Amino acid sequence: QVQFVESGGGLVQAGESLRLSCAASRLPFSINYIDWYRQAPGKQRELVAGFSAGGNTNYADAVKGRFTISIDTAKNTVYLQMNSLKPEDTAVYYCHARWRFSNYWGQGTQVTVSS
Repeated sequence: QVQFVESGGGLVQAGESLRLSCAASRLPFSINYIDWYRQAPGKQRELVAGFSAGGNTNYADAVKGRFTISIDTAKNTVYLQMNSLKPEDTAVYYCHARWRFSNYWGQGTQVTVSS
C-alpha cells in the first residue's frame, strides 16, 4: 500500500519561507510521479508543482519563481520549498501521485500565511 506522510506546514507571516516534506513508502512507481497539490477553503484542489515525463519541473503560474520541488532519492522524500509566501498561499497541501489510473494522496499539511 502506497503511503505518503507530509510534514513541514505551519503558520508564518507573509514573506517568510517553509519547506514541506513528503516521505513516501511502498512505491510501485518512480518517485518523480509524486507532485504537490493544495486546497484553499472554498476552492477546488489545484496542482502546485510536479515533474514532467522528461524530468523537468512544472509549476502553477501563481507560484512560479517562489516554489521549488525537489527529490531526495536516498530518503525517498519529495520536498516543496516555498519562499516569499503570500496570504493567498494559505491552504492544505497534499502530496499526490497518479499511476495506472489510480490516485494516491497523503493526509495533507496545513499552511497558513498571515498578512
